[in-house]
Amino acid sequence: MSVATKVRRALAALGLLLGCGMAGAALPWAGEARAMLARAAEQGLDASDYRLDPTAADTDAALQAAVLRYLRHLHQGRVTPKDLGFRVVAEPLPEGEIAQRLSALADGAQLRALADELTPPLAQYRQLRQALARYRELAAGPAFAALPALGKAGKVQPGQAYEGSVALRERLVAFGDLPVDAAPASTLYDEALAAGVRRFQSRHGLDADGVIGRGTLVALNTTPTQRVRQIELAMERLRWLPHRSGRPFIAINIPMFRLWAWDAGAPESSPSVRMGVIVGRAVRTQTPVFAQEMTHLIFRPYWNVPRSILRNEVLPAAEADPLYLQRHDMELVAGQGDDAQPMQASPDNLAAARAGTLRIRQRPGSKNSLGLVKFIFPNDDNVYLHGTPAQQLFGRSRRDFSHGCVRVEDPPALASWLLRDQPDWTRERIEAAMAGGKTRQVNLSQPVPVILYYVTAAVTPDDALLHFADDLYGHDISLERALERAAARSTR
Repeated sequence: MSVATKVRRALAALGLLLGCGMAGAALPWAGEARAMLARAAEQGLDASDYRLDPTAADTDAALQAAVLRYLRHLHQGRVTPKDLGFRVVAEPLPEGEIAQRLSALADGAQLRALADELTPPLAQYRQLRQALARYRELAAGPAFAALPALGKAGKVQPGQAYEGSVALRERLVAFGDLPVDAAPASTLYDEALAAGVRRFQSRHGLDADGVIGRGTLVALNTTPTQRVRQIELAMERLRWLPHRSGRPFIAINIPMFRLWAWDAGAPESSPSVRMGVIVGRAVRTQTPVFAQEMTHLIFRPYWNVPRSILRNEVLPAAEADPLYLQRHDMELVAGQGDDAQPMQASPDNLAAARAGTLRIRQRPGSKNSLGLVKFIFPNDDNVYLHGTPAQQLFGRSRRDFSHGCVRVEDPPALASWLLRDQPDWTRERIEAAMAGGKTRQVNLSQPVPVILYYVTAAVTPDDALLHFADDLYGHDISLERALERAAARSTR
C-alpha cells in the first residue's frame, strides 16, 4: 500500500470520526484547495505532485490527502535534509493536528490562513517567491539568444566594440541591472553598459570589474529557466532551516562566502555584522551544512594540526626540510593540553608523529593558521570559525581555500558582537587579547545559534538585490536528483 493511499484512508477515517461527511458532502473549501494546488509553482513546488486521481471513489478524501501533502511540502520541504548529508532538521508538520484542522475548516479563507501559517516565516523566502515570479515571466517571454563569443582576446573591455552590445543592453535591462531608459543601443561597449555589467557581476559572485570575460559571459548566457530552477532549489532549502526564535543568530551562506549576525529580534534586512568568509575547498574539504550553538571563543589559539593535514602536508615538508617546523612556528608535543612541552624535531619524533604517538601544533601568533581568535560551536566535524593570516584571499570573488573550517574576514568585529553583553570585554580589550599575552578562553554569557547553510540564490541583506552563486559543491545537482526520486515515489 502506497503512502498516499494510507494518508487518504486515514483522512477518510478521521472525517467519519469527526462527523465531517467526507464520503458524500462537498468540502466547503474545495474550490480554494484546487486553486491553491494549481498555484503550487508560486511556492517553488510542482503542481503535478498534487494532481488528483480522477478515478478516486472518494474525491473529498483524495483532495484532503493532496492538500495535506502540499502543506507538508510547503512547511518542511519535499526532501529530508539528512538524506543529502545536511545536518539540519526541518520543523516537522504535525500531520494529525493539521488533518483535524482541515476537517474543521469552514471556508476557503480559513484554508488560505492555514497555508500562510505553515509557510516558512523567513523574509528571505518571501523575497525569493517574488523573484521566482519575475524570472518565470522572463522565462515565458522571448528566448534569450546566446551572446556572441569574445574573440581572440577572450574578453571585452569598456570602450571596445562588441557585436553583442545591443542584445547585452536589452538583457541587463530585463535583469534589472540597467534602467529601462538606458542610453540608446549601439555596438560600442560603453561605460554606461559596463556599469550595468559591474552590477550584474556583483550579483553573480564575479569580480565586478566591468570586463566581459569567460565567467561573465557564461553567467549572462544562463537562461531565465535555469535561474527559475535555481530559485526553486533555494526555496526548498529554506524550508529546512530552523525558524528564528528571537535570539541572536549567526548565518553563513557557504557558496556566497558571506556571514551575517543579527541581534535578538532584529529584522532580516538589518544584520549587525556582515563580512566575507573563506570556506572549505570544493574538491576535497567541503564545509559541512549544519546548525549548532556557539559557546565560547579563544584568543591567541594554538592550532593542533589535524591528522589528514599532518600526514599529507606538514610531515612530508618537515621530513624534507629540518627547519620547516621552526619557520612555521610549529612544534612537536606529547599530550593534548596547551601546556604540553615541545620536543626536538628529530627523525624519530617525526616518525612518532606519523604513527600518532606525538602531535604537531602551531604556536599562537601572526603565522598561526587560525589567526588570533577562533569561535567554537561544538560539533562532530570539528569545524569552527577563525581568523587567518592570509587576509589577501578576501579580495578574491571565489573563496574556497580552507580545510573545512570557516575563516572570517573581521575577527575583532565578530568577537565584539559576541561579547557585547559582557561589558568587561571592550573592543580595545579584545584587540589587546589578540595582540599579545597567553591563550585565553572566554565563554559567552548565552550560547548563540549558528547555521551553516547552502543556497545559490538569495536576496542578500547587503544590498537587497537578488544574488546567484555557482553550485560550489554540487549540492544543487544532488538536490535535483533527490527531488526527482521523491516525485517518482509519489506516483507509485
